[in-house]
Amino acid sequence: MAAALALRVVAGLAAAALVAMLLEHYGLAGPPSPRPQPRRPWSPHPAPGPRDNNIFWGLQISDIHLSRFHDRGRAVDLEKFCSETIDIIQPALVLATGDLTDAKTKDKLGSRQHEVEWQTYQGILKKTRVMEKTKWLDIKGNHDAFNIPSLESVENYYRKYSAVRKDGSFHYVHSTPFGNYSFICVDATLSPGPKRPYNFFGILNEKQMEELSLLAKESSWSNHTIWFGHFTTSTILSSSPGIRSIMSSATAYLCGHLHTLGGLMPVLHTRHFQGTLELEVGDWKDNRRYRIFAFDHDLFSFADLTFGKWPVVLITNPKSLLYSYAKHEPLERLLHSTHIRYKRTFLLYKNNHLKPHIHVCSHSRVLAFSSSSITSVAVKIDGVHLGEAVHLSGPIFILKWNPRNYSNGTHNIEVIVQDSAGRRKTVHHVFSVEEDLHLTFDPLASFILLTDHYIMARVLFVLIVLIQLTILIIFRYRGHPKLKGPPGFVNLTSFSLHVLSKTNIFYYSVLLLTLYTVLGPWFVGEITLGKLGCCFSFGIFVDGHFLQGSLTFVVGILQLVFFNVPLMTYLSWSLLQRCFGHNFRSHLHQGKYLKIIPVHLLMLLLYVWQVYSCYFLQVTYGTLAFFFSPLRTWLTLLTPVLIRCVWTLNPTELGTFTVQLKSHLSS
Repeated sequence: MAAALALRVVAGLAAAALVAMLLEHYGLAGPPSPRPQPRRPWSPHPAPGPRDNNIFWGLQISDIHLSRFHDRGRAVDLEKFCSETIDIIQPALVLATGDLTDAKTKDKLGSRQHEVEWQTYQGILKKTRVMEKTKWLDIKGNHDAFNIPSLESVENYYRKYSAVRKDGSFHYVHSTPFGNYSFICVDATLSPGPKRPYNFFGILNEKQMEELSLLAKESSWSNHTIWFGHFTTSTILSSSPGIRSIMSSATAYLCGHLHTLGGLMPVLHTRHFQGTLELEVGDWKDNRRYRIFAFDHDLFSFADLTFGKWPVVLITNPKSLLYSYAKHEPLERLLHSTHIRYKRTFLLYKNNHLKPHIHVCSHSRVLAFSSSSITSVAVKIDGVHLGEAVHLSGPIFILKWNPRNYSNGTHNIEVIVQDSAGRRKTVHHVFSVEEDLHLTFDPLASFILLTDHYIMARVLFVLIVLIQLTILIIFRYRGHPKLKGPPGFVNLTSFSLHVLSKTNIFYYSVLLLTLYTVLGPWFVGEITLGKLGCCFSFGIFVDGHFLQGSLTFVVGILQLVFFNVPLMTYLSWSLLQRCFGHNFRSHLHQGKYLKIIPVHLLMLLLYVWQVYSCYFLQVTYGTLAFFFSPLRTWLTLLTPVLIRCVWTLNPTELGTFTVQLKSHLSS
């Protein structure tokens, strides 16, 4: 009893420590609280005031997925974005963060590069002359690297049709009269680029990490550094010290890739432990999302937007407390600022000429944009109407305020913008002029963006395998079962596992299947165009390259959970029925249809899933992969044979177990 109690206490303390560690790790614990950090030497001046200097803004768009087969509206709307939206907002630069094209086959299962998709993309850039209006920085996503055997391949259309036309990471410096701003691209796409789905994760090898480290050093003299890439850091495999550590001096990392998880996570924002913001923007493909960001007196602000919805409003001062960080920004300038600033949507009239709209009101700083003239910009703080912002220049509206009136705690600023078309947009956020306060991000978003999912998948995969092997081996070498008490679920489950593990044909079949899932080649096929390769759980070998395992572990988990383990369970259950003295026909006539039929239907459903996986393999990696796939095709053919062996097994081989079970039931 004492030992059991001690074990429970230790387990409880371990669980409490784990929970506390997770809360601290993901920044989920507690209300606004002090966050001491080493400070960068910022000057409190110049602070946001009544002048239109020390400010610029840009846009981000991601996951465009121009397709030759599906949703031509993506291209039509992109053309409008590059003409109308760019003309209205007039950004200093645009970051197009990957998946410029869809690169899928018509059935959406296979993958290949379609030159016509790239020609459509380039055609839009040329037709709208967007590269003459702004700096257009487009980078590759995983779809743009589908089925490309090498960077030198003619299939690498990014080199031919993109704006940048340069593979690999790079550093762009945006120079202004008030300082330089660095934009560092992270290219983690695979080379060679496998067909889908095995390039969902990006990889940065040691050489690439060294290059990024040098780019980070180059940017150290800039006012701010923004990193941008396609993959979230949680879907990048990187060598030590890790991609988050390399970009630790950056203000923010702007990315895409996750498509708001199909709408389940419309906001995927968090902060790295080193202080860098990670901001995933929603996709253009289905949701037509894009982002506006701005630096106003070196204070970073942004807003995630939907294409075609006007007005667009961005409050640049005071900035949101959630996204504030004293290590990377001169937050003391909030206290010295004399005006609230906004970025408003530019006003575009039907004749496509910009026309300033002036309000004779008190001062404030906001950026606001609309396809019609702005009629009012109202500002409230903590529900109290401060006044109407007046137009300063371009898209900037300002309203005079006294930040010292809000020197304690947190406050809520609300801006209501209305245009002449009657459209109204309200934006608000929490702010504070105290530097030692912070807010916490959505726990689920932090988990999604801060967890290295390939490591978690690897650990879970190994854990499932070890549990299955442990069960098999323990029951193999334990003595014959001694049934005690009523034949309940636990007793019968234990008994059936004894039968399975001590019957050689089934024990070695399940053992071999489990070990093969971990160690054996899953299939041999055309991994990239014209290049054969071999896929294992721990990675892919193709054309002399080894691509470290990532999504392979996820696929391995699915294989274990949805087929291997259920097959082992089904075989154990079937052997138990045989020990009751039944064959396949007789066990169906027991009258316990509600207990028996669902078991067979579930196994049939999982078998259909296994059959479909064979079809998916054939569509994605070719006929050769279909025929040379022990884990898919061969296992699909051998499974009925194994199940037939259970129901036709000679009863004498189960004699000891049958006698023991019947003796226990009759006692």
